[in-house]
Amino acid sequence: MFYAADKGDINTIIGGIAPDWGPFGSLGNEAKTMIQVVMAVAILLCLGIAVWGAAKQRIGATALRDTFSAEQGKGLIIAGLTGVFIIGSLGTLFTIVYGMAV
Repeated sequence: MFYAADKGDINTIIGGIAPDWGPFGSLGNEAKTMIQVVMAVAILLCLGIAVWGAAKQRIGATALRDTFSAEQGKGLIIAGLTGVFIIGSLGTLFTIVYGMAV
């Protein structure tokens, strides 16, 4: 009888999902830290855009009765959260694309 998961454990699954820096694996620790800092700043910027959009939507919809401002706020919320998702996925996407190329 053959068991498909005979030798593996949870670390095998988790280790396969976590990015291993793919093409950036040969970089030093300082370069990896710089990349992480740039990505963290970009995520904070995108979250700030989403919060600004939420405030703009709330103020435009209730206080000023400005539908254009409310619609602009919705667009900013969507753009900010999409940016967070894309930046958060970059490490995994680079690893997948690099793994497929090798």
